[in-house]
This record gives sequence, structure tokens and C-alpha cells, in this order.
Amino acid sequence: MGRTVPTFTRVIEQEMQSWSKFRRGLRKEDQERLDELFRAARMQLAGSAYAARPIPFDSIVMSMLLAQQHMIRNLEERLRKCEQEEIKEVVVRYDHADDHRMAV
Repeated sequence: MGRTVPTFTRVIEQEMQSWSKFRRGLRKEDQERLDELFRAARMQLAGSAYAARPIPFDSIVMSMLLAQQHMIRNLEERLRKCEQEEIKEVVVRYDHADDHRMAV
């Protein structure tokens, strides 16, 4: 006897298939973004299977949102580091400008 409940991998595949017409209507770059979102959902298979939501798409979307949040946090951290480096660079330039004024 086979499984009565499909694996969550199979659920995601079925969901992707159900969105295939929508995908076809998108521009090429947006098709790639949609594929990225579904890949993000596959990264959370264990959590989605464990949640066993009555509507599996809820878990798929939550996985996609989680990936987006992770990306946002990484970008915020990178931006914060860039801003700190920029501030240090401005301070160094300002200090050097003072050195030149004093030497004159």
C-alpha cells in the first residue's frame, strides 16, 4: 500500500504546476524570480511537513517570506557595515584636512 499523504516535496511540485499558466504569463525575469521563491520554499521542507497545515500553500508562502526576511536582514547588515566604513573614511579625510591646515 502507498502513502495516503504526499510528501511535502510533492506538494510543492503540485503547487508549482498549478501556477504554471501564471508563470507563463510573466516576463522572463519574473519567471526566474517566481522559480527562486519556490526554491526558497523547498529549503524549508522539514518545517512545512512538521506544520502539517490544512492548506499547504500557507507553509509554502511562509517559507518564501522567511527567505525574503533572511535576505532583508543580510542586506541591512551589509548596508550597516558600509555606512560604518563610510563614516570612518570621512573621519580620516577630515583628520587629514586638519593636518594640512596646521602645516600651512
